[in-house]
Amino acid sequence: MVAGKEVELYEFIILAQLMYGPAHGYLIAKIINDMIGPYARLSYGRLYPLMAKMEQNGLIAAESKAPGGQKGDRQMRVYTITDAGRIRFHHLMSDTTSSPGDYQKLFTYKTCYFAFITPVERLRLIDHYINYCQAHVFHQQTEAEDLVRQVAEVEELAREAPQLAHGFPRLDANSVEYIVSTMQHTIDQWQFELDWARSLREREAANATRAGAEAASQR
Repeated sequence: MVAGKEVELYEFIILAQLMYGPAHGYLIAKIINDMIGPYARLSYGRLYPLMAKMEQNGLIAAESKAPGGQKGDRQMRVYTITDAGRIRFHHLMSDTTSSPGDYQKLFTYKTCYFAFITPVERLRLIDHYINYCQAHVFHQQTEAEDLVRQVAEVEELAREAPQLAHGFPRLDANSVEYIVSTMQHTIDQWQFELDWARSLREREAANATRAGAEAASQR
């Protein structure tokens, strides 16, 4: 069975994909695996029980159809989203609090389905993600600065009062270099995410300005 946070992630992708229109289960499985791959995989044995539960909860509906449209052909289940499923999709789309540790990955999935929410909703999600990225950049910068400061303080203590420094772990210069380099790499990654999120916001603002100008010209 699919458990925990994965349930909401897969449920979200299933509902989001069905917002485009009806789809066979095998196509939904392929799309999910294309998105979460190349090493993570969702098997049919995990997908179909989840979709059965979603159908039971009224989020999706299924209809058996023959691929060629002829009687006697092997029946395939075609899934569609229900009104309750659309409500659930919008709830999951707007949720920014359920999976804070995995939100970077989740946000990238959400951007694929921005067409199904309003410009105001898109800006809200983007602004939240900008703050999310800024918080990670600030946290890593602070941690790196604190590490360098603490290493310097321990070294100074070891020189001036060796008997007091005995209980403090000492890092050699090589270890400090590796740790700080890794922290800087993480900072650079989050800064890249931040720049991307800001570019999304600029695009949304430009689209809103263009739409406003077009509406004004038609009055």
